[in-house]
Amino acid sequence: MPNRPSKNLKTWATLFPQKFVFISLLAMSIVIRFPFFFRDYIDRDESTFILMGQSWVNGHLPYTELWDLKPPITFLFFAGIIYLFGKSFLAIRLFGALLVATTAYFTYKIGAETGSRRMGYWAALAAVALQSLFGSLQGVMSEHLCMAFFMPGLFLLLKTKSNWGYLLTGLLMGTAIMTKLNIAYAVLFLGLFTTYTNFRSKTITKGLWQAFIIGSGIVFIVAMTLFPYYLEDQILVWWNSVVQASLAYAGAGKGSILNLAPTFLAIALFFLIAWKKAYFDFKDIKIQLLTIAIIGVLFSFAKAGRINSHYMIQLYPILIVLVVLALRTINIPVKKTFKPIIGLLLIMLPAESYLEYYRIVKNKIDKGTFYNGEGITVPQFLNKTYPYEKNVLFLDYHIGYWLLDAMPPTKAATHPSNICRDELFPYLDNPRKTALDEITFIMSVARPTIVVTRKNRLVFDEKRIEENRYINAYLKKHYTVRATVEGAEIHKRSK
Repeated sequence: MPNRPSKNLKTWATLFPQKFVFISLLAMSIVIRFPFFFRDYIDRDESTFILMGQSWVNGHLPYTELWDLKPPITFLFFAGIIYLFGKSFLAIRLFGALLVATTAYFTYKIGAETGSRRMGYWAALAAVALQSLFGSLQGVMSEHLCMAFFMPGLFLLLKTKSNWGYLLTGLLMGTAIMTKLNIAYAVLFLGLFTTYTNFRSKTITKGLWQAFIIGSGIVFIVAMTLFPYYLEDQILVWWNSVVQASLAYAGAGKGSILNLAPTFLAIALFFLIAWKKAYFDFKDIKIQLLTIAIIGVLFSFAKAGRINSHYMIQLYPILIVLVVLALRTINIPVKKTFKPIIGLLLIMLPAESYLEYYRIVKNKIDKGTFYNGEGITVPQFLNKTYPYEKNVLFLDYHIGYWLLDAMPPTKAATHPSNICRDELFPYLDNPRKTALDEITFIMSVARPTIVVTRKNRLVFDEKRIEENRYINAYLKKHYTVRATVEGAEIHKRSK
């Protein structure tokens, strides 16, 4: 069905020219996310990325001094901000808002290509909200960075016909992969599909040339992340950390099909209804490419066996284009009396942000600062009470290492959860073989003077019964609780 521009669409385009689209999306992103700029941490992963970035700024390549399970460009993003702006939560979160707006802008561009500019703009607004609300999405996650490169790459794949466009597509897709490795499945599926469609249309030579140029761009980015390790004769460090560890983590089988089923069934049902009702044309190559990208992302979820809330950041911007396109086709009539109610619901959507605005204002009145959370107040307490003590173990609130200028006692302790991911130990060059061995080494050999835990909470996952039993017994025998700072307990070694 051809898309004919309507009189209303022309009016909208005149009133809201394209140059204001990105500005409005950035403004929306900042308004929704701004009160969270002052939190100590929103997700543990974000804190870990900050630590890894700081280590790089200090002259240590990722995985050599500290360790985490992400490709290097994720850490390069944080390192760049820290290098330019110092230890600034505000700068990091502001750039996070910019990432969200960038992804949303290319959601708009893809929506405009597949439907109309108005449709694309509604999809973009939804993309900002879905990347910024609910759960831990207010933090700066690797998925935010990944999609800020993947979505413009996907747009170029839909649009470009030039060799330079193909090369830029490859560079963008390669950068996305080197921020979040699982997006490689979506890129692979898109590559196989475009090659197949060129074969069917008997333009296989053109298709192979296109695939070669795009693939060259991807390989170039991957090679550039490897190059610093080549110079330091540490290629194996890169290979083990970026590739081998990711495969081991994905194959650990920690998830359940029951966790995946609701999302997979809902999306399958959406596509089934869209096909039956002809909400959009599945013969359109652009619709096909968006569908293949969604399948690739879902396949990566299936490989991991889990869907955390922040994983969905990789799905929302692509899927929302097709959802809005379907809604436009349905054209549900809305009674005039319902429009104010719908408007009110949209205004109330960012309720989390409103609550956080209230919290930071209250914190400013009570404590004289907008910055809040144990990741900030605990280091302040330690600096005041034990000003020269740097041998600290944060079993939570580990952003505290950054503010104390301290270091985790081992590579595995960079992210507290990694202490119990013994399937990763071979790839971070850890001489310990099990989680219990790692905890024993930290407590009895590294012997942290201060240990920080969450009050009235298990230190490790509830499934780690032996590890929790050990750490609780060790803390009780060798440490004394010296203070409680908000929800954190400060344990000091007594013997």
